[in-house]
Amino acid sequence: MPSTSDSVKVAVRVRPFNQREKNAGSQCIISMQDKTTNIKNPETGDIKSFSYDHSYWSHDGFKETPSGVSEPDGSNYADQKRLFSDLGQGVLDNAWQGYNAALFAYGQTGSGKSYSMIGYGANKGIVPITCEELFKAIDTSSDNKKQLRVFFSMLEIYNEQVRDLIVKEKPPHGGLKIRQNPKSGFYVEGLKQVPVRSYKEIEKLMESGTINRTTAATNMNATSSRSHMVITIRFEQVLVNDAGQSNTRSSDINLVDLAGSERADSTGATGDRLKEGSAINQSLSTLGNVISALADQAMGKTKVLVPYRDSVLTKLLQSALGGNSRTIMIAALSPADINYDETLSTLRYADRAKKIQNKATVNESPTDRLIRELKEENARLMALLKKQGSGDTSGDALSDNDIQRMLEDNQRKMTDMSMSWEQRLEQAKREWERSIQQSEAREEDAAFNHFPYISNVNEDPQLSGVIKHVFTTGCTTIGRAGPGEGAIQLRGLGIQPKHCEIRTDGKKTFITPSSKTAAVFVNGLKIHEKTTLAHQDRLKIGSGSLFLYIGHPCERKDTDVSSFDFDFFMTELAEHDGVSVDIATPRGTDHGVAHDMANRMLFQEFVNLMPKIAEANAISDELKRFTKFEPIVRSESCHDPKGTAPGKEVIVRVLNTKTKKVWIWSTNKFYNRKDLMDELYLKTLDGEHVVLTRDKDPFWDPVEDIFLGSCHIMLQSVSYCAEIDEHFTVHNYHGKEEAVVHVMLLPCNEKGVVIEDDVILEPRDLVGKSINVLCKIPQCMSVRWISDDNSRGVECRFTMPYHKPAKTRDVWHKSYVEFEFKQQYSFRPVTQQILDYLQTNSLVLELWGKQVSEDQQLHQQLHQPNGILNGDSHMDATSDVIGQLKHRESELETLRTDYEQVRKDNFRLKQSLMKCEEKVKLLETRSTSALQRKNSRERAPSVKVSPTHGPPPAGAESEGPHGGLDLEFAKALRDFFRDVETCRTK
Repeated sequence: MPSTSDSVKVAVRVRPFNQREKNAGSQCIISMQDKTTNIKNPETGDIKSFSYDHSYWSHDGFKETPSGVSEPDGSNYADQKRLFSDLGQGVLDNAWQGYNAALFAYGQTGSGKSYSMIGYGANKGIVPITCEELFKAIDTSSDNKKQLRVFFSMLEIYNEQVRDLIVKEKPPHGGLKIRQNPKSGFYVEGLKQVPVRSYKEIEKLMESGTINRTTAATNMNATSSRSHMVITIRFEQVLVNDAGQSNTRSSDINLVDLAGSERADSTGATGDRLKEGSAINQSLSTLGNVISALADQAMGKTKVLVPYRDSVLTKLLQSALGGNSRTIMIAALSPADINYDETLSTLRYADRAKKIQNKATVNESPTDRLIRELKEENARLMALLKKQGSGDTSGDALSDNDIQRMLEDNQRKMTDMSMSWEQRLEQAKREWERSIQQSEAREEDAAFNHFPYISNVNEDPQLSGVIKHVFTTGCTTIGRAGPGEGAIQLRGLGIQPKHCEIRTDGKKTFITPSSKTAAVFVNGLKIHEKTTLAHQDRLKIGSGSLFLYIGHPCERKDTDVSSFDFDFFMTELAEHDGVSVDIATPRGTDHGVAHDMANRMLFQEFVNLMPKIAEANAISDELKRFTKFEPIVRSESCHDPKGTAPGKEVIVRVLNTKTKKVWIWSTNKFYNRKDLMDELYLKTLDGEHVVLTRDKDPFWDPVEDIFLGSCHIMLQSVSYCAEIDEHFTVHNYHGKEEAVVHVMLLPCNEKGVVIEDDVILEPRDLVGKSINVLCKIPQCMSVRWISDDNSRGVECRFTMPYHKPAKTRDVWHKSYVEFEFKQQYSFRPVTQQILDYLQTNSLVLELWGKQVSEDQQLHQQLHQPNGILNGDSHMDATSDVIGQLKHRESELETLRTDYEQVRKDNFRLKQSLMKCEEKVKLLETRSTSALQRKNSRERAPSVKVSPTHGPPPAGAESEGPHGGLDLEFAKALRDFFRDVETCRTK
């Protein structure tokens, strides 16, 4: 057969901004001219250029017709029709000529892959237009000697397992098997190929497949962004000559919607001990390796191994990549600056793909010959089976099961070939009519117009609005329990057997959680009691089942629901979950545009992470792994001496609620572990009993030191040789108090002797001299890290300017920590640079948490003073340890109460002593005045009292030598000793 050498044709297409990018104020970084695509680095302004076969500008310059179709508005806007004209028509032409054809879309999640392939609403994509045009050409064909046949199949690859989307039943354990034929290559055993006679039948099959895909994704916690969908249209042209002999020309058109490319390089996440990654991401990463290897081959490199066999996807795409096919790749691009890295990665990926060379061959062979070859193959297999049955194992090493399977497969093919086309169509029609899915859909469509309902919302717009549940008058229960009258079965993560109830009385609708632990969110807020639903309310049930509520017909004034997409749900949940708007919008403009973009990127990363965190927590609960995940924002300002560093990143705090162990993971590490958790969860759903060792456990890591918080100690006082003796509050990344640390920076001489009252008025006078500082960290109080679990410890770390890093000793089991740290630092000689640093920067003191490993903790528990406990005494030892811990907690609480009481008493004593000091001063004043009056009286002349005057009045001072002084002094002494006695009793 003739063959042609063609390179893979590559087209790139940029979409409009989505709502999240608009809200973030994103800037467009993509520009196009002819076949050239340019991307601008938003931070540096550098521009990189790439050339492709087609560059499609679909960012702006369009208008919508009344029917909702996007058309060019006097610009170079590339609509769906142009895409089909340039790409899809070539696929059809190749099919008529008998060549295999492949078209696959690549790009990050949300970049517009599905829109180009499938389309949305009135804007049909390449797949439906190609199918529609194929049947138009078939209907207009006037060749009576040519019979045209079309077969349709639809499959999904997730976690290296193949699922037939046309078949509603659950696939066998491990999914459908991939087999290899020596002549035709890899194929999916048992994949249903449905003969179709019109485009409407393909539409129905695609709708059914989409429903099955959405349902499976909900049940398995498998988002469409992580799965690959492959639609195969097999087009056969059977030519019958005058002698009655037939010749078949066949073409397989593979239309592939790949998973999101943002996880293509996640395997082997940086810093993760589990570097092998999961099977969920295996196909996409292997596809990248295959494309790189084929590009190297095209560049002339020899001895290049192309790893087709390393994944299910690359096995099925072997003919499309470097084989017998004419292939087109569409790279979907996001225009937003916040997606710069992913967009640049996609452009580079597409640039490598265009170097791949394929060798397409016309697939044409006589039908009779095909049947004869299959019969000969069956005879050979039967002979081999008898040979092995007689004990002769020489020659081909095939098992009996393999031979039996090949015989059955060949027999099925011969049966299919022997049936007439009309018989096969009639058989497919009967199977289709047995399905009640269509009638159910018609009944539900009618009900949607008269009753309220909920419609699913998915990350993939193609899967949104696929599943709908109608609420007639009365009560409907939603949960995992089996479906029944008045019940909706929902088997997503975090769904309880009876999760919530929705009740409608014909005018209003109410939703009520069935228990306190049943997670139900309405418009981003978690509810705990009966709540009234309004039209277009957003519901989140469990950890990730999203629905849009459509109210009673009388409430449906606004029928446009396009704005309530997955991004809207996630942003709303993030805002109500306490994600600060400051993440997305900087507080000031000191750092300019780059800082603004960094914050917008951070906010998007946080929002993207939130649903994955919820899923991970739900998986942990269902698998009873006692692990809680929490996203937090790490701020570089906590570690910056100036406290103004703008750098921020999203990290994940991991807590084992049973062992109280804590880890901090990067987002890459979390995503890698999340893939492994999903894989483990799927195995559990399949009934597989999985036993994991620690080195394979995605929920476990060796213990590590944890950053708790920091405080900033301004060093300006050091430049004046003034002492610092204060208690500083240690704050974590959230700004919450973690502890209070006592820090002393004391001026001293070269021998470390503290110098008092030697403050410098002008720091510049110290230039050329030396500054000696004695740093003391006596203690740290109210350490929340240890209060939560007294098996933990802490230490302080810091770096004195122009000196090596230092740390205190680690102290365990006490929330009142005595570090007793003391170290002398010298700045010799002092330069102006050192002075400027001291006057404008601070000393960052970091508090780090220490943890004991599970093995060490168990060892400590099992080893008591009397010896090692073993056997039956293990449980007793554990009980004793728990009892001791509770006793220590009780003692600690008592000590806290006593400490508070002593502190209050100390305050009262200080107040009493102050009063005593005031009274002593008053006593001294009175004594002095009394002595002065006595001296004045002694110097005055004596006056005789007239008898007529009588005795002195009562209360008058005595004329004796000590009368006035003694009385005043006695009163003062009495008051003084009374106050002293009061202080002593207190």
